[in-house]
Amino acid sequence: MTMISARIERLPFSGFHRKLLLAGGLGYTFDAMDAAIIAFVLPVLRSAWALSSLQLGIMASAGFVGFFFGALAAGTLGDLIGRRAVMMSALVVYCLASALSAMTQDWTSFLGLRIVAGLGCGAESVIIAPYLSEFVARRYRGAFTGTLAGFFSFGFVAAALLGYLVVPAHAEGWRIVIFITALPVLMLLWWRRTLPESPRWLESQGRVAEAEAVVQAMERSVEGRGATLRPLDAQEVAASAPSTTQGSVLRNYATLVARGLRRTTVMTWLMWASMTFSYYAFFTWIPSLLVQSGMTITKSFGYSLVIYIAQVPGYFTAAWMNERIGRQATIVSYMLLGGLCALGLALTRSESQIMLIGVLLSFFMNGAYAGIYAYTPEVFPTHVRATGSGLASGIGRIGGIAAPVLVGLVYPSLGFAGVFGMTTAVLLFGSAAVLILGVPTQGRSLETITSGTFTG
Repeated sequence: MTMISARIERLPFSGFHRKLLLAGGLGYTFDAMDAAIIAFVLPVLRSAWALSSLQLGIMASAGFVGFFFGALAAGTLGDLIGRRAVMMSALVVYCLASALSAMTQDWTSFLGLRIVAGLGCGAESVIIAPYLSEFVARRYRGAFTGTLAGFFSFGFVAAALLGYLVVPAHAEGWRIVIFITALPVLMLLWWRRTLPESPRWLESQGRVAEAEAVVQAMERSVEGRGATLRPLDAQEVAASAPSTTQGSVLRNYATLVARGLRRTTVMTWLMWASMTFSYYAFFTWIPSLLVQSGMTITKSFGYSLVIYIAQVPGYFTAAWMNERIGRQATIVSYMLLGGLCALGLALTRSESQIMLIGVLLSFFMNGAYAGIYAYTPEVFPTHVRATGSGLASGIGRIGGIAAPVLVGLVYPSLGFAGVFGMTTAVLLFGSAAVLILGVPTQGRSLETITSGTFTG
């Protein structure tokens, strides 16, 4: 480890880290609201604009198209110009596009603005976990990042509440809930005051004095609360200076597919693509599918609310498991159990069965994401961490783009069994990729994890 990383590793979890957790967590909360609210808007827009199933699928995928390009851009820029600037710029783009989309009068305008909102949302969502994971020590990094991802669940529950209480209650209810998703632009003022640049990234860019200043502020925060920091062990600190190789777009992408990182990079692609496809095949369409199975919109939204609430314990139990059994084991076990639930959902007949298995599916699939968000930044070196995470998430969003469209095509002919049978197969494939191609990260510093995969 370098001196900067060794000093970060000795820090206990403190008020400084809780502030980071809340700041990043609120970003994830509103990202999830934006992604989830479309599921409650689609049934209304279907009637208001006389949309076909294919048009509905295209609209559901619009945000993911933007998310794909936003993830790629944020990952690339995050390693070149810094994590903090990308995170705040992305928030502005996302909020403005969301506010404008609430004022549209036709589906094509709405579609275009949803793509732009997805661009900002994807950029912000991708950069938060790699950024904030670089501030925390290995002994609680998995729980920290898993808990950070857990804030997604609050956004989904908030979206379900808005969908249940606001959308059916007012003729323009869908516009109201879309506009609400633009409110987090107010967080920008807080973020500018609260969030420093990542000291690990600053060090990797040769900006050691700035990295020192950030770490000193972290240490003062800990010592100001009466804690005593242990002396650094000379064996912890690398004898050589940290690598300050200046990256470029092409060089960073070449690093990801070079021999040392290729296996890990492919694993993250398969993990994200399979999980995102399965997740959004279920959550984007479940209200519409319930309505088409005979429920009223209000009743289907009520069922969806209960299913979404199950995300909360799913995320936070997996965050705890990250430090108990490791990220790989958490991801694989939750994905496999989610696959079994998806298979069970394909065979359900009654409303009570849909509710029970939907709750379990929500629990396990969201729990898998708590592992994925903790695991992905850990397996890439600092100077390509955001690029690797952004590319993996971007490729994952291809699954998010494809899922609503494929469900729209599969459901009319094969029904629930076809939709969720397909989801099960994809989840099994993704869990196998993590198990076979993944690397262990539990209890290891970020520098140790990647020390054997890249030199330069």
